[in-house]
Amino acid sequence: MTLLIGTDEAGYGPNLGPLVVAASAWRLSATDAAADSLARMAAEIGAAAGSRQPPWADSKQLYKPGSGLGAIERGVLAALASAAMTASAQRSSHGIPSDGATLSSRLGIDVPVATAPAEWPRFMAMSIPVAATPETLAALAGSVATILPRHGVQLVAVACRLLHPAAFNALLDSGLNKSDILSKTTLELAADLRGLAPGEPAVVWCDRHGGRKSYAALVGRHFAAPLVRTLVETPATSVYEIPAAEARIEFTVGGEARVPVALASMTAKYLRELAMAAFNAHWTALEPGLRPTAGYPLDARRWRAEAAAALARSGLPPESLWRRA
Repeated sequence: MTLLIGTDEAGYGPNLGPLVVAASAWRLSATDAAADSLARMAAEIGAAAGSRQPPWADSKQLYKPGSGLGAIERGVLAALASAAMTASAQRSSHGIPSDGATLSSRLGIDVPVATAPAEWPRFMAMSIPVAATPETLAALAGSVATILPRHGVQLVAVACRLLHPAAFNALLDSGLNKSDILSKTTLELAADLRGLAPGEPAVVWCDRHGGRKSYAALVGRHFAAPLVRTLVETPATSVYEIPAAEARIEFTVGGEARVPVALASMTAKYLRELAMAAFNAHWTALEPGLRPTAGYPLDARRWRAEAAAALARSGLPPESLWRRA
């Protein structure tokens, strides 16, 4: 068996809300043509659940602002149900999370009190699901549970890391730049998941991190590897071999076309949207009439001006709210 890990992020550009990095880990018998075989499997799962869409695809195809979170939520929660069954010996809760606290636990999210934002209690209390119906979720989760074993595939884990503004700004102050922070968080998460199957070879698929082309030094640092072999470095793809970890890692433009990366992309987007819903609910309760924001730079500045009175009353330091570029 081979462990196949896909990673992606959401919220890299905004000033408000968290940067979310997610990963999905799968076990399958062979990685030759894995991208195509997993895509066919996903299409089969969608059809069996009565949908024309596969459950896992590029989050930008499944979600448009104002269209609702239903499609992304179904895919993420059905995947978590499958991963819970795969890891039944290690997990105490199964099935579909019912609130933000359970969702955070199942995704391995740990937000220290010192860097937790003011809206975090509201996020933890949020009821799940927020958009998908129990019937469609049950149908999709049932299809996943039936079809993955038929293809000899196990979905081992789905995991996330959230960097709220205080934690993100602290990393900036330590000397890292924005791209470094994304790569550090992604590779540390991938290295953690690689440890789920230490006796098996592993392949890690990542979307490219901005305009970065060379990752060898970062891979070596975060996988604690004395040797990293550069196999390919082109404008579209960078590939490295990590002999000590029995792993290969690829950074590819358009990586969301691969199912493991797509599920990571969806999970990151889902968590980011829930986090911003909690953010807007918290601040609107303090300043009635305050228009919500998605946190991107232009609208974030508008929001900060309109929320000035509530921010002043809160007494929160700016670095706990505003993510610097």
